[in-house]
Amino acid sequence: MTVTGPLISVIIAAYNAMPYLTRCVESVAAQSIGKAALEVIVVDDGSTDGTPAELKRLGAAHPGLLRVVTQENSGGPAGPRNHGLDLARGEFVFFLDADDHLGPEALERMAVMAEKNGTDVVLGKMVGEGGRRPPQSMFRRNQPRTDVFDSRVYWTLSPMKLFRRSLVEEHHLRFPTDLPTGEDQPFVARAYLHASGISVVADYDCVYWVLRADEGNITLRTPGSEPRLRFLSRMVDLLVDRVPPGPGRDHLAHRHLTVEVGSLIRCHLVHEPRDEQHKTLARLAETLAPLWHDGLHDVLPPLARLRMHLVRHTMLDELLELDRYERELAESGVSAPLLVEDGRAYVRHPFLRDPGRGVPDACYDVTALLSARHHLTRAELHGTTLHLAGHAYLHRVATHDVATELVLRERGTGTEFRLPVTHTDTPGLGDDEDKGRYPYERAGFEAAVDVTTAAEGGPLDDGLWDVSLDVAAQGLSKEVRIGCKRADDVDAEPCVRVVDTPAGPRALALYTTKPYGNFTLDLGENKHRVTPRLLVDGVRWARDIPNRLEFSGRCSLASYPDDALRIVLSEEGGRTAAFPVPRGEEGRTDGPFTVGVPVERLGAGVWTGELRLGAWGLPLPQLPPSTAPVKWRRLGLPWYAKPAQRKGRCFALHVARTDLVKAFTRRLGL
Repeated sequence: MTVTGPLISVIIAAYNAMPYLTRCVESVAAQSIGKAALEVIVVDDGSTDGTPAELKRLGAAHPGLLRVVTQENSGGPAGPRNHGLDLARGEFVFFLDADDHLGPEALERMAVMAEKNGTDVVLGKMVGEGGRRPPQSMFRRNQPRTDVFDSRVYWTLSPMKLFRRSLVEEHHLRFPTDLPTGEDQPFVARAYLHASGISVVADYDCVYWVLRADEGNITLRTPGSEPRLRFLSRMVDLLVDRVPPGPGRDHLAHRHLTVEVGSLIRCHLVHEPRDEQHKTLARLAETLAPLWHDGLHDVLPPLARLRMHLVRHTMLDELLELDRYERELAESGVSAPLLVEDGRAYVRHPFLRDPGRGVPDACYDVTALLSARHHLTRAELHGTTLHLAGHAYLHRVATHDVATELVLRERGTGTEFRLPVTHTDTPGLGDDEDKGRYPYERAGFEAAVDVTTAAEGGPLDDGLWDVSLDVAAQGLSKEVRIGCKRADDVDAEPCVRVVDTPAGPRALALYTTKPYGNFTLDLGENKHRVTPRLLVDGVRWARDIPNRLEFSGRCSLASYPDDALRIVLSEEGGRTAAFPVPRGEEGRTDGPFTVGVPVERLGAGVWTGELRLGAWGLPLPQLPPSTAPVKWRRLGLPWYAKPAQRKGRCFALHVARTDLVKAFTRRLGL
């Protein structure tokens, strides 16, 4: 990447950062993008350890790279970061905490992503070190261009990202200096909302987020609920002011109503004196009130719904009991049980149906969140029939009154057919999860789907038919695509066949989708064509059998009807001759083949040909024009065969009886 000045300004706020500072700066100096593309601005926020001396050494070790600024301690990273922004000259800025460090290609990969896609903010994958656990949900795949509403990027509001500096300056983005913690959230949230686009680099470890051994990270050094209530109030105001009511605001509110509220209660409120707990809870309820509406029940997970109900109604004792319950539940390694009633599922968290508390059932309803788990032990085609077997169940729902169905749904039209399965016993299933508390002894299934009768007794139309299970028990059901969980011996490679049906030969393929690995039936060559799996790559006269023409090729179809694959020769007068392709060992259809054609059995004329399989045909290659003719006698008369001239590069063979008069005349030279 060619640059005329610093492409990226890396801003590092440092306070008593030893010994982490050394690795931090060295990781920037070693970036693959090259020092010429970088300027590193380190703002020493009044350090009292060896930070100033180490910065002096690093500056000498990397001349021209570091710009070190010293200031009196400001009490947090906002001031040093703002100071660095005022000095930055790069097209992009990247904020790096002095505790953390970069992967060698991090800045180059992020800059390329921004320039290629014209985005203003780039997230690089974060990985934890020393026990720190960074957010991961936004790093499941690369995202060239997204925004806060169509992704999970809002779940990381740390500033360790690449920002286009024109975005920062145009919207006067700076870190609020009146927040002792959480100062990064308003800055990053505003950048997200103003950005023309956001990119995510998920296939490379960009930022190593370090938990200091002395727990000296600024977030850990700032105790108490009050600082967190201050920045949470700021974020609620930001969302109410900048994001209109609706699904977009709810999506962003989800993060604060789960992450921030849960952390504030779990790490701070529970440790406060009783009178402070009441004040904190009242203030928290007041802070969150502008965001709340009943529709958020559908957005939040069950525990967060219940927690928010208790917060909104300032039910302190219940909130403290719920916190104890959450801790015990996490330590137990067992998922909470369910109450199944009238086709609904309710999680048995505290206070369910407790008349003294009056918590509505909506706080516990997990019907829409039920998890269907499956595992395939068989998925294979035999002729026109797809055979499936395995097990499937609803997590935490005992397999009583099971009524699972197989679902075939055509991807383009949405046409679907539901087919019965045979339920089978699965003793011991469930013993290896939730400490065996929830058995699933009737979760097995077997199914046989014939494509000629699956459409309510008729054949399935051409199309891509996705295969799912509607897993049902006790009046509850959940549909799930199947195939991603399968036994090692279940073949996931595309299996393409030509099968006999009452309507004639038909192309049929079973394959797994990418990237999810679920099974789909391809009827009619939508994605898997037949002819690319047929090849004739050679033709010659046999070396040891007189007057025999040999065609060599390869077939990669999993199967086709007996004797359906043939070399078919046609003569201009309408005569034809067919020669079946021999099968391989044990009747295999996939692999190389050689087909012999005894030309002495052909009548006089010019013969052309193709490799034919039902309605599919593939032209045969031509004999080289220099190929010598072959000769034989039929009923005592001489015959010959030689290459014929035809337009294109297709096979043509001229077969004729020798004209004795012409032959004798040529021999005499007349």
